Amino acid sequence: MQEAIEITESKGDICRAIMSELTDWFTEPEVIEACAEAVETLPMFGCLDEGSVAGFVAVQAHPPAAMEILVIATRRQHHGSGVGKRLLAAAEQFARSAGCKLLTVKTLAPRGKNEPQYDATRAFYDRNGFIRAEVFPTLWHEDHPCLFFVKPLAAAN
Repeated sequence: MQEAIEITESKGDICRAIMSELTDWFTEPEVIEACAEAVETLPMFGCLDEGSVAGFVAVQAHPPAAMEILVIATRRQHHGSGVGKRLLAAAEQFARSAGCKLLTVKTLAPRGKNEPQYDATRAFYDRNGFIRAEVFPTLWHEDHPCLFFVKPLAAAN
């Protein structure tokens, strides 16, 4: 599998298809649809496997110095294969090239439930240099506390 490439067509369809497969993470159809609509106007990168998108990341600029990973998802059969790491690298490179100093991402904060899928998500960001910056208890909903991660970006050489 090659490094991530920019995706310019069918972004909403790709997002919708991959997120819909990941029912442990994405359970609300309206959230999936909102993401699919949002990515149509955002920079998006994906890793291809035999012509099919194995995973994607879409980013949103927050001037003057931050870029947010709005959504990142990898098909289940590619979990643990390095696709996520390649997608993060593409997002970081894009953010640096835009002059950003921070890459951010939000995910579900621990909420006292047995949710190994979110434990794995948080560990993924921990392993890849993100810092747990803040919990926003009601940003999304009181039953869905938001954990805000930041990653300082080194200047491009």
